[in-house]
Formats: sequence, structure tokens, C-alpha cells
Amino acid sequence: MTNLSAPTALISRDWQSHPPYQAPGYKSTLTRGPQKPLVVVPSRLGEPSVPVFGLDGLRDIDRDLTRNARRNGEPLGERIRVVGRVLDTQGRPLAHTLVELWQANAAGRYVHTVDQHDAPLDPNFLGAGRCLTDAHGRYEFFTIKPGAYPWGNHPNAWRPQHLHFSLFGQAMPCRLVTQMYFPGDPLLAYDPIYLEVPEKARNRLVADFALEETREGFALGYYFDIVLRGKGDE
Repeated sequence: MTNLSAPTALISRDWQSHPPYQAPGYKSTLTRGPQKPLVVVPSRLGEPSVPVFGLDGLRDIDRDLTRNARRNGEPLGERIRVVGRVLDTQGRPLAHTLVELWQANAAGRYVHTVDQHDAPLDPNFLGAGRCLTDAHGRYEFFTIKPGAYPWGNHPNAWRPQHLHFSLFGQAMPCRLVTQMYFPGDPLLAYDPIYLEVPEKARNRLVADFALEETREGFALGYYFDIVLRGKGDE
């Protein structure tokens, strides 16, 4: 998500940028999406006053998916570096935010028992990593560019190449799960998940290729900012 709202004292949620909870083109939403109007729960109920997540157990290697599961060689595929900032709606950096990433490998397969896609697993690639943003809200991952894969939503359905991101705030209810796509992917034009996002907001889900973020001789660079609702937002 790369576009920021203008700073104001109170920023309402832009519902015109959100996909519907039930989208016929994305079949599983018909059973998972809420059937009745949402109930707003006051944030004061059960909200802890201290961060839930900290530095315990977090290692620097966790953000490098090209090394954090290596057993006897390099993982296969195109190495990439993904960097960006986590900001609030007024453009302020969000420091020490836990960012998790998971993905398919270069052949388009996840390390998960449910994934039975007829594609090879890579013994040197787990497909999961995490990091904390720094004082300026920046994060960084090294990983392998994921492959496309079939997903059974409709005839000849293939998911575009993508990364999954999960961000945790200062309380358990404060979580965002989103996806990052790659520029120029022809499968975006056929993907119901991507297409259900209103057109004006879709570009926020596509990373920018960034030669200046490339690690010369090692990994191509992509830039992807993530904007979260901040204090004072409705």
C-alpha cells in the first residue's frame, strides 16, 4: 500500500478502497465472509496497555529467507530483496512493528501438508521469515521470488506471484494480513482476489521494482510501503 491519506485530525476509513466481504468471483468468501452487519467493539474492552510482541526469540537471520532454512546448499530461484516502510495514515513511521512474511517457493509450492501442488519442495527454503521495523519504520527481507500456482477457484485458475505479510500492532486485535504482488505480472488480470480490490486501490498492493535497493551481484530490489490506520482514525 503506497498511497498516503492527507494529514487530518480525524481520518475516516476509506471503505471505497476495500474489497467486499463476500465476492462471488472469490468462491471461499461466500462461506467465510460475514452474513450480517459488523458490530463495532470499543477498543477499550480488553485492550492491553503494553506491547504483546517484543524482541524475545527474534534473530537477525529470521529476515533472510535465503539462509534461515539452509541445510546443504542454496535455495533455488531468483533472489530478491524486499524493503519498505510501515507508516500510519498521517505518514508517521511505526517503529518496532513485528512484520512476518510467508510465501511459496520458486516452483509455486508452500511447505504445508495441505499444499499438494505437483511441484517440488526445496529442502533449503522454508518460505517464512520475520523482522521488526527500525526507528524509522523500515523493514527488510531477503528471499526467493515465488512461483505462480494453481488454486482451484475456477477453471485454469492460477495465483499471481505474491508474498503474504502479517503485521502486529501494540495489542492482539491490532493485526493486518495482506499480500504484495510484483509489477508486470500477467496473471493479475485474471486473479479474483486482486480484482475484487477497487481499481483505485489495487496499485497499493503492487511493489515497485527498485534498482537502488538491489544488492549488486546477489538480489534484485523491490520497494513496498505498508500504511496502517493510526490513533485518531475512525
